[in-house]
Amino acid sequence: MKNFDLAIIGGGPGGYVCAIKAAQLGKKVVCIDASERLGGTCLNRGCIPSKALLHSSYKYYDALNHFNHFGISFEKISFSLDEMMARKERIKDTLGKGISGLFKKNGIVHYNGIASFNSANTLNIRLKDGADETIEAKNIVIATGSEPILLPGIEVDEEKIVTSTGALSLNTVPQRMVVLGGGVIGLELGSVWARLGSEVTIVEYSSRVLSTMDSDISREVEKILLKQGINFMHGAKAISASNTQNGVVLKIERNGALHEIESDILLVSVGRKAYTRGLAIEKAGIELDHKGKIKIDSNFQTSVPGIYAIGDVVHGPMLAHKAEEDGIAVAEIISGQAGHVNYNAVPSVIYIHPEVASVGKSEDELIESGVEYKVGKFPFIANSRARTNDETDGFVKILACKHTDTILGAHIVGTAAGDMISELAMSIEFKASSEDIARISHSHPGFSEAIKEAAFATFAKAIHI
Repeated sequence: MKNFDLAIIGGGPGGYVCAIKAAQLGKKVVCIDASERLGGTCLNRGCIPSKALLHSSYKYYDALNHFNHFGISFEKISFSLDEMMARKERIKDTLGKGISGLFKKNGIVHYNGIASFNSANTLNIRLKDGADETIEAKNIVIATGSEPILLPGIEVDEEKIVTSTGALSLNTVPQRMVVLGGGVIGLELGSVWARLGSEVTIVEYSSRVLSTMDSDISREVEKILLKQGINFMHGAKAISASNTQNGVVLKIERNGALHEIESDILLVSVGRKAYTRGLAIEKAGIELDHKGKIKIDSNFQTSVPGIYAIGDVVHGPMLAHKAEEDGIAVAEIISGQAGHVNYNAVPSVIYIHPEVASVGKSEDELIESGVEYKVGKFPFIANSRARTNDETDGFVKILACKHTDTILGAHIVGTAAGDMISELAMSIEFKASSEDIARISHSHPGFSEAIKEAAFATFAKAIHI
């Protein structure tokens, strides 16, 4: 039997980063993943392919709708869906090979197979070729990620009724697409197909999209997407869906009445849940919580000493970069160091256009918890760079403690919001005040000047409005 210091189940962002960090710290590491290409859902069926299609589709949409504003005209413009999909696959392949190269560089053993527990320190691996192998490890990290939540009465076939996996591989642009769920995945993938010509309707149970985000953000996003041609139907509960000769019929309940919505494609994107199937965790004695996630302590250790869990299978936001931070922290803890993750400083980004980004507390959360706060906002329509680039939708919003001026949360709707939010995440991590940010020089003309202005608006008064 082969022995390792650390065995990691799952080669996604949490697992492969944990493996690299542990190897850098001198551990003998093995990583087991069911997919031949490392990178997990993020690389193979999630973050990366969706961003590739979002970027390609926006390039087309931008050329079709906005280039004439800059004095650029075309006699005819078209797109190739086949080439967009091929480009997506090339990106996945390149990045996957990069991770494999990092494994070789750091001496990490990679098994392409499915791992399950034999005991608290032994794993059985069913390899892709059908062979079985058993390994022993002093420490084991579960990093198996998450899978889409499915609804009763709606059977996914990944052809007409699809999850994000199927929506990333459609071979034609649907004339009509219904998206069940107004969260991150639904808005991103709905945006892709709307830009390419599909009539998209978001069907949402809640009274607003992005229901867990700041209300101001939610309202602004829906207003912008409406202008882009996406339709919304709120207060709708999905009952069932069925394939027809012409597409899909979704039955919903709304305002006490039943309705039917027809479409060519139904995208089910109502959330994700921890993936622990097939692990045989009962053989190790690992406990789950009421949501099916693995219980861990402050050091990521499960109810069984020596077995840890990170990423989407434990509490906290289901984000690739959160899983990476977990992975680095647990590798450090196993190596005798003091790994730590401040989840309040983990940003969340939605890659529609313009982008949406948040970090820390929302105004809704501060109101609910009774925290006294002050707020400053600055619109991009008053930002010089946004004006020159014709990217004036959105705003920056900063929330700070009323008494100490410490930044409690920040929210951005605007071009490059996903990159700009890092400044505010760092500010929260280092307990900066809104005045601190306002007094830092930001380059002109730049989108980030909107952050400076919002900070001025929080502790005093904005300059340019």
